[in-house]
Amino acid sequence: MSFLEYAPAPESTAILNLKDSYGLFIDGEFVDGSGTPFHTISPATEKHIAEIASASDEDVDRAVAAARRAYEKTWSKMSGRDRGKYLFRIARLVQERARELAVAESLDNGKPIKESRDVDVPLVASWFFYYAGWADKLDHAGLGANPRALGVAGQIIPWNFPLLMLAWKIAPALAAGNTVVLKPAETTPLTALIFAEILQQADLPAGVVNIVTGAGATGSTLVRHPDVDKVAFTGSTGVGRDIARAVAGTHKKLTLELGGKAANIVFDDAPIDQAIEGIVNGIFFNQGHVCCAGSRLLVQESIHDEVVDRLKTRLSTLRLGDPLDKNTDIGAINSAAQLARIRELSDIGEAEGAERWSADCAIPEQGFWFAPTIFTGVEASHRIARDEVFGPVLSVLTFRTPAEAIAKANNTPYGLSAGIWSDKGSRILAVADRLRAGVIWANTFNRFDPSSPFGGYKESGFGREGGRQGLTAYLKGAAA
Repeated sequence: MSFLEYAPAPESTAILNLKDSYGLFIDGEFVDGSGTPFHTISPATEKHIAEIASASDEDVDRAVAAARRAYEKTWSKMSGRDRGKYLFRIARLVQERARELAVAESLDNGKPIKESRDVDVPLVASWFFYYAGWADKLDHAGLGANPRALGVAGQIIPWNFPLLMLAWKIAPALAAGNTVVLKPAETTPLTALIFAEILQQADLPAGVVNIVTGAGATGSTLVRHPDVDKVAFTGSTGVGRDIARAVAGTHKKLTLELGGKAANIVFDDAPIDQAIEGIVNGIFFNQGHVCCAGSRLLVQESIHDEVVDRLKTRLSTLRLGDPLDKNTDIGAINSAAQLARIRELSDIGEAEGAERWSADCAIPEQGFWFAPTIFTGVEASHRIARDEVFGPVLSVLTFRTPAEAIAKANNTPYGLSAGIWSDKGSRILAVADRLRAGVIWANTFNRFDPSSPFGGYKESGFGREGGRQGLTAYLKGAAA
């Protein structure tokens, strides 16, 4: 069947104008960091991309001081209308540089270019456009007349959606009148630093957004800085607990968006063809590096065999390989450490008695790769069904009744998202009402809109990002 194979269609990296090294972005300028620099690499090839500065405690202090000056002297005194103009300008520049940003994201992160190009970057622009519209309408946010910004926001973003998570954090913070110090993940700092160039193009006042790069210690310093008024973190539950302990008893407001182990529930009256595509998108999008991924598939017993057979057939058509190839469906795992965790939990899944099936695909010799994998015969007690794998691994469980599906779906320490597949609207609403998950999709999965709030319960964190709720997370009432 070789005549059906697609020829390679790689996106060119010639559009990128990357520097050999990047400094910290503080007070509107790139400056040297005083920590030991590190390197960002392509997870698909393990090749060096650029040298990145590492921020010391003193560098973080400089960034926070710059944000405080910008807040007190410029940004808080500016009208909402004028702040909105800057956000609109940033959104348009993101659109103008969309191809460059998409290539940089796939190069640095490992995700397929068609996801960066068609999902991530368009949503980034949408987030800035949406919150630009809110900037002069804060009186309608639900906090009364003349709500006030919190001040300086310290924001820490993960490596799975580097640019999109940046937009989720920065756009509402600026619209509400706050200034920002942001720390990107150490494995994926590239698009945040290109975004800093966009801020310079937009003539954003110096110090309104500052970007400090480094490892976990840099983020810890930012969280604990006494002049930070708001902390927003997206990442692992373990780190989220540490942050919650660090800010407890302080004046700081906190938003945490943490791990997940979402249930994707398929009833016997579901539109099966549509559900198969939704299941694939729910867990194999971005190599499963998605906190709200539908990593637990709950299938009604009567259609289990049909669904699994169709899934295997569909997975056999997915193309694993070069993230910059426009035909690629499954890109590279983000790092060697994450690949090791995926392998470890998959081996445990087999040892505990689940049946493992992986798509037959050629694994490149260089880089970090893991074939799309399904586990059947999974019990709710198995670690593969309880721990967040954060990779292209799906656990399949069965149920007989809606009550059993709800009980199994809620049998997790997480509560970020869920999906329901059924032809009956009444069933979808009845089940959704009893699921403990912050976001529930009906006959779809992994769809996002800037006007819709996103966040979880239990060990998936608290607070909401997106929508009016994401804006109020950066505001306080006039009387507060």
